[in-house]
Amino acid sequence: MCYSVPMILRARTLLPVTLPPIEDGAVGVSEQRILAVGRWKDLRRQFAGATTDLGEVLLLPGLVNAHCHLDYTDMAGQLAPPKLFPDWIKGLLALKTHWSYSDYAQSWLRGAQMLLGHGVTTVADIEAVPELLPDVWAATPLRVHSYLEMTGVKSRRPARQVLQAAIDKIESLPAAQGSPGLSPHAPYSTTPELLRLSAKAARKKRWRLTMHVAESEPEFDMFQSRRGPLFAWLKNQRDMADCGHGSPVQHLDKHWLLSDRLLAVHVNYLGLHDAALLGQRKVSVAHCPRSHRYFQHQPFPRRELMASGVNVCLGTDSLASVRKERGEPLELNLFAEMRAFAEANPGSPPASILQMATINGAHALGLEGKIGELSPGAQADLIALPFSGRLSQAYEAVLRHAGPVPRVMIGGRWVVGQAP
Repeated sequence: MCYSVPMILRARTLLPVTLPPIEDGAVGVSEQRILAVGRWKDLRRQFAGATTDLGEVLLLPGLVNAHCHLDYTDMAGQLAPPKLFPDWIKGLLALKTHWSYSDYAQSWLRGAQMLLGHGVTTVADIEAVPELLPDVWAATPLRVHSYLEMTGVKSRRPARQVLQAAIDKIESLPAAQGSPGLSPHAPYSTTPELLRLSAKAARKKRWRLTMHVAESEPEFDMFQSRRGPLFAWLKNQRDMADCGHGSPVQHLDKHWLLSDRLLAVHVNYLGLHDAALLGQRKVSVAHCPRSHRYFQHQPFPRRELMASGVNVCLGTDSLASVRKERGEPLELNLFAEMRAFAEANPGSPPASILQMATINGAHALGLEGKIGELSPGAQADLIALPFSGRLSQAYEAVLRHAGPVPRVMIGGRWVVGQAP
């Protein structure tokens, strides 16, 4: 029997991510989703429909950016890499005092356009200016998961008030747009009460959480040993009774944050058994290679995390913590992050690195089988890269790709470029 589908996309090479590369492959698309994936000669026997031959391209799923601050895109190049992490925080806070609503809106939209232009179709974004929502959602075809940032230390607002404001905002947003969640900023910028209340609210409402965790050595020293420059800076601004009792990861576990709902960002510094604890609690970790290089952190503990079964994915962070590299423009670019990861981790298989930017990110957002892969039932989010090489070169070609992505499809609609 031959079934009819509205659209069949044919490509020299298909890279489903969850399957080996397919030469002369095709994808059947129906009602914004993928109906079938396989060899062109097989699909044309099984399905009747309009065929678009994309030619000499590598067709793969849209990339999943697991951590970003779209608000801060226009801060690119305005903060020099600091000697101490707290100095960067102070610089960021000072810079933000001069920004208006329109500055943040323009920055957000410019960042979204950068991501689209570089093949990202889904992004987990930390939203520091919730007033932007939902208007900015409507201005981009990106699938945006906005996590509302919460602090409370500097303002000294009660934890319940901070959380309730975020809940009220989320519940006021259109259900059909975006996918909001909660983001207690970091252990050092939140109170234990806010952590506990956030974890409880996320469980009750089935929302997801994301949080900066163990990003810097000063943060690790603050919680592990009650010392260091971050401790010295904050000791007159917050109650430090929660410090000196273990690592930042252990601190979050004490306050019920560690679960499969949490996407922990950075996790650059681990205490004894931290990796095993993250694995047991099924926490995902978002690594941002270029931001990591900007701060000159110790090597990212990828082997320890992966050996403990932790799902590690990739993010761009913001351009406020990315250094301009020779030959590359200062842009939000997940291909650049994949290359930076490969450079910092020689021997890492290109296929595994691509998985970190696709299916691992999907898993972290609770969207396994829906985004980040070419498979029946998944969203029709695809990107096409120029490619005329051999099948065995497909994954390496993805890592080498530089410049804009010629064609991007989201939900079965071309949002960058057009079909030939």
